[in-house]
Amino acid sequence: MPKITFLPIETEIEVSEGTTILEAALDHNIPLNHNCGGNCACSTCHIVVEEGYESLGKVYDDEADMLEEASGLTAFSRLACRCQVQEDVVVRIPEPARI
Repeated sequence: MPKITFLPIETEIEVSEGTTILEAALDHNIPLNHNCGGNCACSTCHIVVEEGYESLGKVYDDEADMLEEASGLTAFSRLACRCQVQEDVVVRIPEPARI
């Protein structure tokens, strides 16, 4: 099973393949904002992928459009609601996305 490591809280969890990072965070009480409920209609679940970026699949137009609204955007930014985990990843939850 793939693992997600959440920074800066230093929490590692195992998830089933295909689970989104947002689903995993919610299932394990990890504080990650998600104002639209995971429907890719906001940018509040913005994360920065520190390891495993390529394994999360393509960034589609709807996600790219929402990411433009994210605070602290980087080249490795994604929306947690759109990232389906296939392999181990390390993600950082930026300050605005922490609840």
